[in-house]
Amino acid sequence: MPKKKNDETKHRSDPNVEGLRGELTEQGICDTLEWNFMPYAMSIIVSRAIPEIDGFKPSHRKLLYTMYKMGLLNGARTKSANIVGSTMRLNPHGDQAIYETMVRLSRGNGALLHPFVDSKGNFGKVYSRDMAYAAPRYTEARLEPIAAELFRDIDFDTVDMVDNYDGTMQESTLLPTTFPNVLVSNNTGIAAGMASNICGFNLREVCETTKALIRDPHFDLLSTLPAPDFPTGGEILYDPAEIGAIYKSGRGSFKIRARWRYEKDGNLIEIYEIPYTASTEAIIDKVSELISAGKIREINDMRDETDLSGLKLTIDLKRGVEPEKLMQKLFRMTPLQDSFACNFNLLIAGMPRVLGVREILEEWVAWRVEGVRRRTFYQLQRKRERLHLLQGLAKILLDIDKAIAIIRGTESDAEVIPNLMIGFGIDEIQANFVAEIKLRNINKEYILKKTAETEDLEKAIEDLEKILRSDARVKTIIVKELDEVSRKYGTERRTGLVYDHEIVEEEPPEAETAYPVTVFVSQHGYLKKITPQSLRMSGEQKFKEGDALAFSRETTSTAELLVFSDRCQVYKTRLDAFPDSKASVLGDYLPQKLGMDEGESVMTVCLPGDYQGFMLFVFENGKVAKVELSAYATKSNRKKLTGAYSDKSPLKAAFLLTEDTQIVLYSTEGRALIFTTAQLMPKASRDATGVSVLTLKRNALLHRAVLLSEAGLVNESRYRTKAIPATGAILKDEDLGNQTLSLL
Repeated sequence: MPKKKNDETKHRSDPNVEGLRGELTEQGICDTLEWNFMPYAMSIIVSRAIPEIDGFKPSHRKLLYTMYKMGLLNGARTKSANIVGSTMRLNPHGDQAIYETMVRLSRGNGALLHPFVDSKGNFGKVYSRDMAYAAPRYTEARLEPIAAELFRDIDFDTVDMVDNYDGTMQESTLLPTTFPNVLVSNNTGIAAGMASNICGFNLREVCETTKALIRDPHFDLLSTLPAPDFPTGGEILYDPAEIGAIYKSGRGSFKIRARWRYEKDGNLIEIYEIPYTASTEAIIDKVSELISAGKIREINDMRDETDLSGLKLTIDLKRGVEPEKLMQKLFRMTPLQDSFACNFNLLIAGMPRVLGVREILEEWVAWRVEGVRRRTFYQLQRKRERLHLLQGLAKILLDIDKAIAIIRGTESDAEVIPNLMIGFGIDEIQANFVAEIKLRNINKEYILKKTAETEDLEKAIEDLEKILRSDARVKTIIVKELDEVSRKYGTERRTGLVYDHEIVEEEPPEAETAYPVTVFVSQHGYLKKITPQSLRMSGEQKFKEGDALAFSRETTSTAELLVFSDRCQVYKTRLDAFPDSKASVLGDYLPQKLGMDEGESVMTVCLPGDYQGFMLFVFENGKVAKVELSAYATKSNRKKLTGAYSDKSPLKAAFLLTEDTQIVLYSTEGRALIFTTAQLMPKASRDATGVSVLTLKRNALLHRAVLLSEAGLVNESRYRTKAIPATGAILKDEDLGNQTLSLL
């Protein structure tokens, strides 16, 4: 039955009316979300799960501030239970949650590169799922020395202070860190509808990068901050383009794997560092599962030998097993190699934002500049106040006896201050300061000693005023503080970087028996793999409208295929990754199948075989690069290689050649040039810019290249040259008609 309009309005304006009247009322789903869910979601995002520019979530900040107020920065350790209890005054969310926060920040747990809590007792281990930490009554803690960098300026009005939840004390809204802790400390948070996952970076590298960025806003971050750094060590499979994309967008992932060594005497492998995202128990469980399934037969036993000296997983090998091949197999099938997904989501001025590394550092520098300004202004005010008092004291120096006489001659205590103000021409603050001086200190020696500070104070005030007027001075102070932090607390990288050429080839999965196939690739990037029997029974090849055949070769079903894209990248795959097809279907779309970047398309494909021969790249600027095909024979089964060819000029054609041959180049000004590839020296570097072959006039471009055998030229000798570079010759009419479209 429909409700009256006035009742409906009343219910919509007051969601709790049914509770007051004891009645059940209808409520729209949108109203429910607005009144009930949205405040909860915003509370989680702003007040719990997402870190801010100082690198801390509220739970971290409240715990560390409590420990600072307890005097644990320089004092002795105290029981963790005392710290947890005191923190409840700021964070009333349960003692267990507070203690878990302390565990993660502790040196004993090892979750941070630079822990802030100096712990004693069992705090568990970040690399162990089952190694539980002891109860807070058994453990002790205090602040690490590096925590002084969090609180150095907190008493100088550098950050805002607010009341705690019951108004009995104040706490800081942020901690005035003197270094970009937001990038140094790992941080993970899951809110409602969003999350944050920030990997840690090396403190020394972060400080160096921040200093360089202050001096040059366009500084190349990768030159001083090559990759993240993790407290558990391990090795990052390093791809500069991949890391650069993460630095730019704030999102992305990279691979990290364990470190190991082979002990020949015992025929065993010792794993002593594992990925930050893995645990020893998960690794052992997965290996046991693979052994039970018969997928790994090379292992006799695997056990956890972690002790006080550190992590160690030991694998006993069967006789004749090659350790390198086994480890590559384990990397592929177990958490010994894992991916770390980055999501640099931060609260900036109370709003969640996903920022790249450069943007994070820029935000931190801007925030730190404001903090240094606030500190400088606070110091300036204190020194001005002190100078004001000393200037009043200096007037007393003119006649101490008069000051004593005024005080002795004043009948009422309340009239002492006014009489001093009248007698010496000083204000109330100065008069109060003079009146509070002890009788024993009213002598010329004391007064001269105090007023001697005046000159130093005036110089200090002048310097502080200059700092406030100069952005350069403020940034110089920040750079000096970063230098000091880096020198005192900086350490070497724990996580190594492994480049493409250093990665040992993984053992490929067992392949099916090879059989003959013919590969067809269209100009738009559709691939079909057809068996001879199916090909004989098929009719005409089917293509999308506007598409046509670009490449076809007879080969085997297990052959490797290189796919070059228009983004200077090459993708390596095997034909057995594609199902057998028919001529009547479009086939597999390579950009989607190979996971190409958005907007990336296929330029050319080739079957490298045993990687003998070379790739010939022809560029729009008239240059040609001859690259050894072996440069693409990576030592791993990596599916993508960046820098497949030079990006200095657009690519117009590419050829796979097993021996030198002759190529015809055509320019937009109607010229053609025939040259032999023997005139070019092969390059081992994939991104070689090449050498000039076709000399181009102003505004002219190279627009096409074909094999001489496919060009159909009548007057070949006219266009042939013995020396390069050359301009070529104007095309004759009989040769113009023989130009056909070249397929890369």
